[in-house]
Formats: sequence, structure tokens, C-alpha cells
Amino acid sequence: MKLIIAEKPDQGSTLASIFKHKKQNGYIEIFPNDSFPDGAYVSWAIGHLCQLVAPEKYEPGWKKWSLDSLPIIPEQFQYEVTKDKAKQFAVIKKLAADPKVTEIIHAGDAGREGELIIRNILRLTNCRKPMKRLWISSLTPNAIREGFNKLLDEQDTKSLYFEAYTRACADWIVGMNGSRLYSLLLQQKGFSDVFSVGRVQTPTLALIVKRELEIENFKSEPFWEVNATFVVNDKKYKGKWQNDGETRVKTKEMAEKVAAFCRDKPAEVAEVLSERKEFLPPLLYNLSALQAEANKRYKLSPKNTLDILQKLYQKGYVSYPRSDSRHVTKEEAKTFPDILNRLSHLKDYESYFPLPIASIAENKRYVNEKKVTDHYAIIPTEQIPNLERLSSDERKIYDLIVTSLIAAHYSKSIVEYTTVTTLVDGRASFISKGKVQLDEGWRKVLKHKEHDEEAELPALIKGEQGKTVKVDVKDSQTQPPKRYTEGHLITLMKTAGKHIDDKELEKILSKTEGLGTEATRAGIITMLKDRLYIEVKKNLVYATAKARILIEAIGQEILASPEMTAKWEQKLKEISEGSAVPKHFMEQTKKMVLHLISSGLNQSANWTFSDEITQNFTPGKPKGKRRSATKLGSCKKCDGNIIDKGSFYGCSNYTKNQCNFTISKKILGKNITQKNVKLLLAGEKTELIEGFTNKDKTFNARLFLDNQEGKIKFLFDETVVK
Repeated sequence: MKLIIAEKPDQGSTLASIFKHKKQNGYIEIFPNDSFPDGAYVSWAIGHLCQLVAPEKYEPGWKKWSLDSLPIIPEQFQYEVTKDKAKQFAVIKKLAADPKVTEIIHAGDAGREGELIIRNILRLTNCRKPMKRLWISSLTPNAIREGFNKLLDEQDTKSLYFEAYTRACADWIVGMNGSRLYSLLLQQKGFSDVFSVGRVQTPTLALIVKRELEIENFKSEPFWEVNATFVVNDKKYKGKWQNDGETRVKTKEMAEKVAAFCRDKPAEVAEVLSERKEFLPPLLYNLSALQAEANKRYKLSPKNTLDILQKLYQKGYVSYPRSDSRHVTKEEAKTFPDILNRLSHLKDYESYFPLPIASIAENKRYVNEKKVTDHYAIIPTEQIPNLERLSSDERKIYDLIVTSLIAAHYSKSIVEYTTVTTLVDGRASFISKGKVQLDEGWRKVLKHKEHDEEAELPALIKGEQGKTVKVDVKDSQTQPPKRYTEGHLITLMKTAGKHIDDKELEKILSKTEGLGTEATRAGIITMLKDRLYIEVKKNLVYATAKARILIEAIGQEILASPEMTAKWEQKLKEISEGSAVPKHFMEQTKKMVLHLISSGLNQSANWTFSDEITQNFTPGKPKGKRRSATKLGSCKKCDGNIIDKGSFYGCSNYTKNQCNFTISKKILGKNITQKNVKLLLAGEKTELIEGFTNKDKTFNARLFLDNQEGKIKFLFDETVVK
């Protein structure tokens, strides 16, 4: 008799569903059949049933947070059963010890985490029975049946376990030592909070803080552009004045001078250049690319996307979600005609059929076994859902996956870009750009929303004469770098911060040399939110004062280096491939932690933090006694006091009389410090605040509180603006 151990209850139920079975308490009994002549038991973990033990389990003295106790490095790592999951562990242990059970089938997720979860359970049960590995990329009945008929040997996936175990231990060492070190040192500087540090989360946070500083330090500069409208042989079009390829003018006087010169002057088409560009269909999705696209299109967070994908996978509608590959094998490509034929009968997709390209089986852009890692790209399975029964978000994600496969069976998209140079009165040069879609190709399926400046241009011929009918001067300002979205963060982590063209998301590095793994990146972003390092507003990511304090303290240490962390990920990948030894990796991790402690202790005396960061720092909820909040001034609606409430400033009497007087902590992208709130409440104007951003404009202003309306208003050159 076999004992099958799945990673989650739903997966256990799905694995058993294709056989005649009976549900028991904590497991399912499969009756004898062709695949299991003696029958089988199916039980399951509930995610991580086991966890690395706390520091005090190794040394009682390690319980207290103290600089003197660092470094905390156990000689041998130990796991224990998580208390709230002990009941399920007992079920598995009892089944594993059953004399009727002669073999274990490891049926965790086909990846490193699944490998770790099930093997750790078996280690703690002291089970020594032979083991086989179920390795499947979808949960359709066919895939399950075939998987059980082609089980892998236990040794085939053991190196993946070594990688996951090494990763967990290394992360524990870095987290335990780094978090205690910086929390204690920053407490000495007056920041009473826990500053969580991690091997992956900290370099990711460093990239976010770097962008925050780029935005904050950006100095907006005004510029002007001269736009003209031309009529040539009854053909109307627009152009932008240029000088040596530059369309921006540094002074208003110069722009007005150019405009005055050009008004009502003759115009001639001096040059017409056309360039034909071909765009291949995007690659199939891996998890990172799908998370980035779902965030871009639907503002879904990476974690939400992964959760939705997991549901679709467990229902058997899509392949394994945590794949880092964007290619498939020849064997998988053979299933596409059947899958696509089934999809063609759905109302949502019937207009895309018949497909221009019947098969992509020989197309190496998609079918390339050398580029398939543990799993192939995320694709729809032959099990087609009733779309009406999917939730709104499930339908969106399923549609992205389906249309990516359909688009791969379409031809390239061909666009002709045209650049026209117009000379006004033989001297002033204007540039006009436009495009014509010659062949829609795959864009019929994936209708990308593009914000191209290029408009439709009429057919113009060099030498044509006309007139300048209108000239305008447009004033603008240079804009700071754009904030990251959560989708950008996924791409950023994947590439370890390297700049890539994420428009098509095709140039993402194929090897794992980014921050974290496909399975962990969404969790890292969620962790940064939960630990109050970042705030996400309208899908835009803001680094908090707490984040800036930590990254400023860490400075140039390799812990904050995306490149170094990327190299660690590569080493872990080599462990999974059997070409690197876990012991060497752990030795390097220990050396790094020792250096981190030594460097932190030596440099902390020189740490200085700006008043703005210090005043904007909001400590987490302290254990034990609640700290009395700092009173910033009198409430304008009642007899209460205005205090810092974390994400905003509000009245201390809210619970008493529901007073709702508040002041935002962030106005048009700028942090409002406690110092400025005190000035507002005292009836004074704030100091000049630079860098307010409203739509496309950046401006500087003071703030003051209008007591009659109870509103914050802007003050420009002593002129009041709401």
C-alpha cells in the first residue's frame, strides 16, 4: 500500500478524485485500482507544517535581544512542528508508521518549496520507507494518471531539497542576526521599533528607497516647446520646432521669438523618412511576466495574481503557476491543437479562429527544451472551464494565459513609422512623427493599450509647398522619475534592478539571477507592506521613513546590494543542479553576517538622519505599555489634541466623540512633517515645500490651514490657491 502526501488539502482531494475513494479524518483512502493494486492513502500538509526552531531552543541566552549575544549561528539547524498544525502532522505520522504502507509518494508542489515541505515532514516522522516523487505540471485527470504511472526516483529531486533547505537556513541566519543588529543599534538612535532585515527583502527595499530619493532630489526645470499646424495641398498636420534634434527651448523669450518668426510663413516638406518595423508576438508567460502584466492591466497585486493562479491550477484549468520558464517542450506543444480547438468553441475566443498559423511545434521561439527549467510556461490545459462560473479576477487571469497562447499562433505585427521634416520660410525646422499599422498580426488578439505620441500623418511628398496656419508656445516642466508599481517591482526583482524594456517583458533574464524566486517574490512585496516599509497607493509604491532609516543605516553593505543577492541566487540554483555544495554557501553566509555585525557596530556612531525622516518616522505598536502620543497642537473642531496616528494626523478625541478632524501625511506626493503640522495648527504657514506633483506639473508652495473651511490650502507668492 502507498501513502501519498500532498502539499495542501485541495491538492490531496484533486489527486484522489480520479479514483474510487472514501474520505476519512485528515486523509482519503483510495480503493484498489490499476494504478494502486493494493490501494493507497492520500494525506496532506497545510503548507509548511514544520518550521526552523527559535534561537532560544538552541541557547536559552539567545532569547533576549542583545548586541553581546550576536552572532546567532547554530551548529546544526533543527525543525519543529508548527503548533497550530500538530493535528495534521499526527495524522501523517500515524499513516507513515502503518505496517501496511510500504512506500511513500512525495506529491508536494513540483518545485523547491514543495520538495522541502514534504521531506521535512518525513524527517520529523523518522520515516525510512522507500520514496517516489510525483512530478506533474497540471492537475488534470490525464496529468495525474500519467504522473502516477511515471513516478520519479527519490534521488531525482533530492538536490532541489538541498537548495530549499540551504536557502531557508541562510535566510534564518541573515534575518535573525541582521534584524537584531539594526533594531538594537537604531533603538540607540531613538527609533524604537523592530527593523526586519532579510537576504532578499533588504536589497529589494534598497531599490525602492533609491527610486524614492531620485524622486525627492529631482529638481524640476521649466522648458518650452513651439508647436505649429501646417496645411500643405489641403492636407493638415502638426509639427514641433527642433534645433539640432532638440525640441525643448530653455527660455520663454526664445520660444516666443521662434513662434513669432514662423506665424503665417510659407512651409515646405523638406524630408519624408519611413521605417518599417516588425514586432513578433510576446513569449508565453512565466509567473513574473504574468504578475507584471496583471498589475499593469488590472492593478492586481503580485500576491493576488499568484493566489488566483493557484486556484485555477488546483481546478485543473492552467499548468503549474510558479514556473520561471517562458517556453514549452515539444511534447507539450503537441497538445496545443487540441487545447486550441476546445477554446475555439468558447464565445469569448471564437473570433480569433481559424488561426493564421496552425502549429508552432517547430517554432523555437516558443518550443525550446533547453530553455525549459523545472516547468514549462504557464498555459491553459485541455480542461476548459465554464467561464461564467469563474470569478471576475479568475476570468481576467485565465484570459491573459489563453490569449498569450492564441497570439503565439498569429503572424508578426508590422508598423510603418514616418518622420516628416518641415521647413518654415526656409529656416525653421519642424519635426512630425506618425505611424500606420500595415499588418495587425497578433495585436488583433492582444490589444495593447499604447500611449504613443505618434498620430496619423497624411501622405506627404518631399518638396510639397504649403503654409503655417497656427503656431503655439507650450510651457512644461521636466518630470521626476516615475514611481514603481507592484508589477514593476516584480520585474525589478527578476532582473536584480537592471534596466530593461518591460513593454513586452521579453528581455527578462532567462536564468535565475534576480532577487528571490518566482514563488517568493510576491510574498516579499507583501512582507514589505506588512512591516511598514512601503505603502501602495493607487498601485504606486512609496518608501516610508522607516525604510529610509534602515537603508541609510545599512549604507553600502552587500546586504543591500541587488547584484550580490543575485549572485547568491545563482549559487543556490547551482546547488539545485548538483554543481555546488550547500556547506560552502553556508560558510559564505556566516562570513557575511560576521562582517555585517562588525561593520554595523563600528559605523553606527556616525549615523545621522534628517529632521524630516525623524519626524515622519512612525514606530510600530510597542509591546507592553502603550507610549503616549506626541501632541502636535489643538484640534480645530473640538477640545482634543492632534496626534500622529500612523498613516495620518488626527484628533485624540475620535473614540470619545467621533471627531473626524484629520491632516494627511502626504499631499500631492510630498510628506508633511510633524514640524509643519505644528506650524499649521498654530495658525502659521509652513516652510516652503518643494516638489508637489499634480498630474503633469511639479510646483513649490507653502501650506496654511483655512480655519473657516477647515482645509489645507496652497500659498504661492503670498497668493492663496485651494
